[in-house]
Amino acid sequence: MPVPQRILLLGDYSNCHRNLATGLRRLGCDVTVISNGTTWQQGERDIDISRSPGRLGGLKLWYKAKYTLHKALSGYDIVAINDPNFLSLRPARLKPLFNRLKQENGGVFLTAMSNDVPFLDMLAAPDSPLRYSEWFINGKPARMNAENPQLWNNWHNRELVDYHNYVYSNLDGAVAVLYEYWLGIERALGAENVAYGGIPVDTKALTPVELPVNPAPVKLFLGRDRTRKLQKGSDYLEYAARAVCEKYPGKAELTIVENRPYAEFLELLRGAHVVLDQIYSYTPATTALLAMAYGLNVVSGAEDDFYNFIGETSNRPIINAPLEEAQIVDCLEKIVLQPETIAERGRMSRKFVLEHNDCELVARRFLDFWNKKLSAK
Repeated sequence: MPVPQRILLLGDYSNCHRNLATGLRRLGCDVTVISNGTTWQQGERDIDISRSPGRLGGLKLWYKAKYTLHKALSGYDIVAINDPNFLSLRPARLKPLFNRLKQENGGVFLTAMSNDVPFLDMLAAPDSPLRYSEWFINGKPARMNAENPQLWNNWHNRELVDYHNYVYSNLDGAVAVLYEYWLGIERALGAENVAYGGIPVDTKALTPVELPVNPAPVKLFLGRDRTRKLQKGSDYLEYAARAVCEKYPGKAELTIVENRPYAEFLELLRGAHVVLDQIYSYTPATTALLAMAYGLNVVSGAEDDFYNFIGETSNRPIINAPLEEAQIVDCLEKIVLQPETIAERGRMSRKFVLEHNDCELVARRFLDFWNKKLSAK
C-alpha cells in the first residue's frame, strides 16, 4: 500500500500537530490541521474549531462539526486525533462525530499527547511503571491529587470513562509523543497497536543561539500556563529560582512568562540561558525541546528510563529536575555556580533535538506506523 497522502490532524496541544504537519508536508503528504490553536497559544491551523463560552458556544461548535465541516472531516487516508475529547464537546456529542470519522476515512489513530482516562488509570494502578507523576508519588497521592480531589473525580465520571474506553476500543492504533504516554497506550492497546513518535520540533525554523562562554548573570527563564502550576510543579521552580537569585545577586536573574502566544513566547525564550520546564515528567516536553533546539540549557524530566527507551547512551544534556523544593534550590545553585558548563551543554542540547525530535524524523515514525497498520486492515 502506498504511503498515505491525505492526512487530517484533528485537535492540538502546544502546536504538536502543527509541527507534525510541517514534517509530513516535507515528506510529500497533503495535510490539514483542524484545531482551536490551543486557545491562548494562538497556534497555527488551517481550519479553526474554537468554542465560544457557554451552552450556545457548544451548540455552535457541534453544528459546525456536524454540518459546516462535514466535507472537511471526511475523505482522508489518515485521521489522527489529539485526544478522545478532540473537540470541546460532551461525550454524547463526540461519540457520533468519532463514529463518522471512522466511517468516512481510511483509518483513525490517536496521537497520545495529553492525559486521558486510560493514562490516568495507569498512574493509579498498583503496578504502575512510573514511580512518580503529578498525580502520584511512590503510590501515594501527590499535591495535584490531594488538592484537587474533585478534578480526579471529574476525570472518572461514568459518561467520560465509557466514552474514552469506547474510543480506545475503536482506534486503528496510537502513537505517543512522550515516553509516559507510550506506557499508557501500550498498556491499554497492546504493543502491536502502538508506537513512539516523539514531540516534533521544526529545527529548521529555530536558529540556535550562541551562548556566552561564562554568562554573568545566568538568565533563568520560567515559561508556563498560569492555570497548570501544580501539574507542572512550576510553583516549586519559581520558589527555587527566586531563592537562588536572592542568594547570588548579580550571578542569576529570573524571567517569568505566562500565557503568551506561541510566536511571542519563542522570541522571549531565545533570550534565556537556562529554561525551567517541569518537575513531574520523566521526559522533556514541548517547552524544553524548543529551548534545546535553540541551544539552551533546560531543567526538566530526564530519567534514565527515558534515555534508555530512546536508545540514547552518550548525549544526555537535560538537567533532571528533582521533586522537592530544597533539592531544586540545590540543583539551580549548582548551575549558577558553574556557568562555564552552560555553553557546551547548550550545544549538546541542540544536537539531541536534531537526532531525536526533528519534525521530519518524527513524521517518518508516524507514517511508518500508520502505513503498517493500514496495510494490515
